Amino acid sequence: MKVKHLIYTLLIITIGGFITYRIISNKGKNDDSKKFNDKKSPTTVNGIVIKTTTFDNNLALSGSIEANEQIEIHSEVSGIVEGIFFNEGANVSKGQVLLKVNDIELKAQLRQAITREELAAENARRAKLLLQKEAISQEEADVAKADLASAQAQSQLIRAQISKTSVRAPFSGKIGLRNISPGTYITPTVLVAKLVNTNKLKITFSIPEKYASEVKSGSVIDFKVSGSDKTYNAKIYAIEPEVAVATRTLQIRALADNTDGKLFPGTFADIKLPLNIIKDAIVVPSQAIIPIQDGKKVFIANNGQAKEVMVDATTRTDSSILILSGLKPGDTLITSGVMSLKDEAPIKVQVK
Repeated sequence: MKVKHLIYTLLIITIGGFITYRIISNKGKNDDSKKFNDKKSPTTVNGIVIKTTTFDNNLALSGSIEANEQIEIHSEVSGIVEGIFFNEGANVSKGQVLLKVNDIELKAQLRQAITREELAAENARRAKLLLQKEAISQEEADVAKADLASAQAQSQLIRAQISKTSVRAPFSGKIGLRNISPGTYITPTVLVAKLVNTNKLKITFSIPEKYASEVKSGSVIDFKVSGSDKTYNAKIYAIEPEVAVATRTLQIRALADNTDGKLFPGTFADIKLPLNIIKDAIVVPSQAIIPIQDGKKVFIANNGQAKEVMVDATTRTDSSILILSGLKPGDTLITSGVMSLKDEAPIKVQVK
């Protein structure tokens, strides 16, 4: 029995010792792991030292190109087209006759009206002489005078209608494709062609309301169009007097020369609008900015750790953005790996 008790005692001591060893061993591993995590190696990142610079504040916008003047040509009277005096796609001058509508009936009516006018004039002359001799009353003389005025008005009306049979260009420009032929019966609803003045073009665009006070009439803008590397310029000549409530934008219109004829109405324009030049501005690379729900943030280096800083950013270019507040000269801005950084994370900065 004593041997059996001794064996049980040894087993209990052995199992207890093993359990104690495992507890101590695991605690040691946890302590080592904690120490290892506390001494985690810093993340290597790139950074720049913030310096002030002069910033040409330009606003990138989209606009549309429109003809300086553009109309649809219609005839004011109905009739048979007896002549077309323009070539499709050609330049026409102001006042040039574009087409002629047959006016035979109107000319016949005019001859009839002239005959009546001459008769009324003779009657009025005779009435005046008879009135002087008191052979007729003043009322009869006034009726003869009124008949003459009516006949003259009728003649003028027919002459006006005859003049409308010649459709003239209201301004100089380029005429488009015609939709009629000689012999067509034309009415005022029939489109003859479109006439546009493309020597100068209007550039229409809108800016956010916060920049409204910085735009002035006479300022010059630069713009480009799709399919061309050439930079054109235009001068602002009109600004809408109020901000559009629906979009909170201000509409602006500029005028550009198109003497080479390479710009076409209806195309889009990529516009660069110069605003005020900012001295001592802080401009940072766009990749350093992190958009968040409440605005934008960046990371700066602070005693070997990454420090999160909220910034107020505004106008940007293709590669940089203007900072209004949040950073100051001398700060070391982190420019790489910012999306994976956390506040107070250990870092090693390579300044470029």
